[in-house]
Amino acid sequence: MKYLSLTLAFMLFVTISFAQAQAYQLSSHILDVSTGMPAREVTIRLEKLNEHTNTWSFVDEKETDENGRINDFLSTKNENMGIYKLTFLTSPYFRKNDIKTLYPFIEVAFEISDTNHYHVPITLSAYGYSTYRGN
Repeated sequence: MKYLSLTLAFMLFVTISFAQAQAYQLSSHILDVSTGMPAREVTIRLEKLNEHTNTWSFVDEKETDENGRINDFLSTKNENMGIYKLTFLTSPYFRKNDIKTLYPFIEVAFEISDTNHYHVPITLSAYGYSTYRGN
C-alpha cells in the first residue's frame, strides 16, 4: 500500500510539473550550411514594431544553445500579435571562426497574427542566408 501511495504521489508531482511548464510562442535556430552544423553562441535580438510610431521596441535577447536554437521567445501567457523582427548578430560568430562575411547581422521581420507557434529560423553561410517559417 505504501508503494502505491508513493507511486501516486510521484505521478501527481510529474503531472503538476508538466502542467505548469512555461510555453512559448516563438522559437528560432541557425544552421550553418557551410559546415552542416548548428551555429552556437549567436545572439538573437527580438524587437516589436509600434505601428503608431513606426519604431521598434526591444523585447528580448538570447544566445543560441549547443544545437543553435532558442526555444523560449514570447511567453504564451501574453498577447503576442503584431509585427516582430529577429536580428541575428552573425559577425562575432564568423569572426570567432576566422571567416569573413558579407552579413554582419541579418534582420528578419514577420507578423504573428494568431496564437499558433511560430518558428523563424535561418540557414546561414558567410555569403548567403535563407529563412522560412518552420514548425
